Amino acid sequence: MIKRSSGILLPIFSLPSPYGIGTLGKAAYDFVDFLVDAGQSWWQILPVGPTSYGDSPYQSFSTFAGNPYFIDLDMLIKDGLLEKSDVKNIEWYGHPSYVDYEKMWNNRYNVLRKAVKNSKGREDPEFVHFYTENNRWLTEYSLYMAVKSHFDNKPWTEWPDEDIRLHREEAIRKYSEMLSEDILFYEYLQFLFYKQWDKLRAYAKEKGIGIIGDIPIYVALDSADVWSDPMQFKLDEKNLPKDVAGVPPDYFSKDGQLWGNPLYDWDFMRSDGFGWWIRRIEGAQKLYDIIRIDHFRGFESYWAVPYGEKTAKNGQWIKGPGMDLVNVLKNWFWNIQFIAEDLGILTDDVRDLLKESTFPGMKVLEFAFDSKEPSDYLPYNYDKNCVCYAGTHDNDTLKGWIKSAKKDDVKFAKEFLNVQDDKDLISEILRAGMASTADLFVAQIQDYLELGPKARINTPGTLGDNWKWRLSPDQLDKKLAKRICKGVKLYNR
Repeated sequence: MIKRSSGILLPIFSLPSPYGIGTLGKAAYDFVDFLVDAGQSWWQILPVGPTSYGDSPYQSFSTFAGNPYFIDLDMLIKDGLLEKSDVKNIEWYGHPSYVDYEKMWNNRYNVLRKAVKNSKGREDPEFVHFYTENNRWLTEYSLYMAVKSHFDNKPWTEWPDEDIRLHREEAIRKYSEMLSEDILFYEYLQFLFYKQWDKLRAYAKEKGIGIIGDIPIYVALDSADVWSDPMQFKLDEKNLPKDVAGVPPDYFSKDGQLWGNPLYDWDFMRSDGFGWWIRRIEGAQKLYDIIRIDHFRGFESYWAVPYGEKTAKNGQWIKGPGMDLVNVLKNWFWNIQFIAEDLGILTDDVRDLLKESTFPGMKVLEFAFDSKEPSDYLPYNYDKNCVCYAGTHDNDTLKGWIKSAKKDDVKFAKEFLNVQDDKDLISEILRAGMASTADLFVAQIQDYLELGPKARINTPGTLGDNWKWRLSPDQLDKKLAKRICKGVKLYNR
């Protein structure tokens, strides 16, 4: 069970940095200090894998690898792997409040290649130790990235050499030898990422801050995971998906959300005791103190859409692994706390699975104020074993919600919280979350800062303008921390 506490949601990429994207450097340590001053116990982040399609952390090239963009350049300078001149006179961003992923792609890897070139490489004993501990996934990921680069960064499904596309042994040996230096580059980047991550996590632990991490229920089709281990997924004889993942039309989208991820072959996974999932959670355990399982309802039933469909409308519900998988995770990882993201279309079967799992589910206050019918997300309906969110990364900021929500819903929120003016509604929604019986309350930092929709992290079902918002260096101060801490003390969080 999670003790009564609170936390703040802030993605790594949203941290301040002079280099265009948040990193594991000084700003991350400063944010840990801010959390301490604010009386918080948890820092919730989004997945930290290398991003692929749409720059989404939920579509990563690997479920095990870390995002090289998050490697802090100033730390590399301090370690002697870069010179200050290596990072100067580079256009890292267009607007300081948003990540420019095109500039990241064009510039970051060139600088990181200099750092790896200046390293001891395979002669570095620390790297050798890291490689030995992680070689099962690291070897496949690094080969995959090197081959992908060799073929102009095309998805593996479009690689012109069918032998390597289908992961055949002779081709594996051929490309491993041919691309050995590029493979080392990707291996060493992972070493650098995890070296910096481990230091940051140790610092957070020392300060009493735990890290809540998110694992997407699915992995990306264009990933080392699918390419190197296709038997785990429902693919045809050419290793292309038969069906893909998504969700039907809902609150977020009238066409549903077509995620496009390949679906798991649950029968095959069950036959070896869900070994793939055990390895995946072992990897996540190296990063996080609490693991939030995204789209938990997919364990009960998942939405399968025929490959090639343009929307998620024409799908069907298919039974998932249910408690067979949940029991394996609970028994194998008895010392890890999970959070079940149980949002979306819920059935009695999903509710029963959540109850039997004993995982805390999620209650989102932005969904609570339905003027037409009482909502399960209203605080008086909570039991203790749940996590209350003001809003998640998929929601608008509270200020944005007040502007865009139905007028009757906002009116009901004001009546429920005894608020007369819109300007007081944000603080009262946050107060309601803090005061609720939920064991854990989490709010986005944007809501404590009372920022508008331009600070929104993601709008589900859209591409091109998500995962970009960043903090400015001067937005967090002692005054804000003191105000947040007051609520923590008042409501015993």
